[in-house]
Amino acid sequence: MTERAVTEMSFEEAMAELEGVVSQLERGDVALEKSIELYERGAALKKHCEARLRAAEEKVKAIQLAEGAPVGTTPVEGL
Repeated sequence: MTERAVTEMSFEEAMAELEGVVSQLERGDVALEKSIELYERGAALKKHCEARLRAAEEKVKAIQLAEGAPVGTTPVEGL
């Protein structure tokens, strides 16, 4: 089975896989080479999740509020 490219994953998919990777590594019952592969995959997943969160944060910041109602938005690419 081929692993799905991290860049194609939604935040939720990447986070779920990252949780699985962390769980496997914490158990410590994985061979050294597999542990290294898992660690590398986990690092890529973490980076992807952080980028998606930053993009979402920027999108939220772009909404300007006045008296509780949006008065304008600035388009943010990437989400």
